[in-house]
Amino acid sequence: MGQVIYKILTVEADAQLQRDASLTQAGIDAADGYIHFSDAAQLETTLEAHFAGHDDLIILAVDAAACGAALRWEPSRDEVLFPHLYGPLKEEMVGARLRLNAARDGLSAFLNGAVA
Repeated sequence: MGQVIYKILTVEADAQLQRDASLTQAGIDAADGYIHFSDAAQLETTLEAHFAGHDDLIILAVDAAACGAALRWEPSRDEVLFPHLYGPLKEEMVGARLRLNAARDGLSAFLNGAVA
């Protein structure tokens, strides 16, 4: 995998992605008009800012190149560039997934493995 970006989903949204092989915008993604991603350096801050205390999360590792021209890096929190996908997230783009608990067990190993 080349550059890896990460999508945080609920278990239910991940099940929908696996069932339908594609996931369009929902929730905050629909409100903003794109699917939010984070890079490895942004992921923990994103988890703290938007998902604190959740224990029903899936982290997807996605090859940025697989997103093609639909992926744009745009300013977000503190004007830092974040990856935004202007199109559906397809199951075939997912390189790896991690079920994350509230203690975030395995996150560091996942990031290291997904990037390697």
